[in-house]
Amino acid sequence: MSQDQKFFDLYSLVIGVLVVVSVGIFVLAMNMSENTQGVYTREAPEYQQAIQERIAPVGKVYMPGDDVSAAVTVIAAADEPEPVAEVQSGPQVYNSACLACHGGGIGGAPVLGDTAAWTARLEQGMETLVDHAINGFTGDAGYMPPKGGRVDLSDEEVTAAVEYMVAESQ
Repeated sequence: MSQDQKFFDLYSLVIGVLVVVSVGIFVLAMNMSENTQGVYTREAPEYQQAIQERIAPVGKVYMPGDDVSAAVTVIAAADEPEPVAEVQSGPQVYNSACLACHGGGIGGAPVLGDTAAWTARLEQGMETLVDHAINGFTGDAGYMPPKGGRVDLSDEEVTAAVEYMVAESQ
C-alpha cells in the first residue's frame, strides 16, 4: 500500500467518525428540545397570545365618525407633593453661609469670637444688626450681601444665625 492510499483511508475514517458524532449530537438535541420545549410549541395558545402581545400596535387611528368613547382610557394625574421645608438652626446657617466671610474676616466681616469687633456693632442695636444681615449693608470696613449671599434663607434663619454669632462672640 502506498502512503497516499494510507493517508486517504485515515482521512476517510476521520471524516466518517465526525459525521457519525455530528448526527448523534443532532438526534440528541432534537430529542431534548421535544422534551424541554413541548409546552412552548407554536400551536400552544400561550405562545400565540405572547406573540400577539409583542406585535400589538402601540396606538390606534380613529377616523371621523368613529366611536372612541369606550376605547379612551382616562388616567388620573398624581397630586403634586408639598415640598418639605426644613428650618435650619443658627449654627447650621452659620456653617453653611456665614463661615465663608465671618470665619476669616473677609471683606471686613467681624470674626466669630472677636469680642471687640462685635461690641462696636452691638452698640447700634440687635435690630440694626439683623436688618443689615437680612437686607445687606455697605460700610467703611466692607460689604455685607443680603442674607450673606444665600437668598434662599428665611429671615428667621438669618436672625438665628446673627443671634448665634453674637452669643459666641460675647
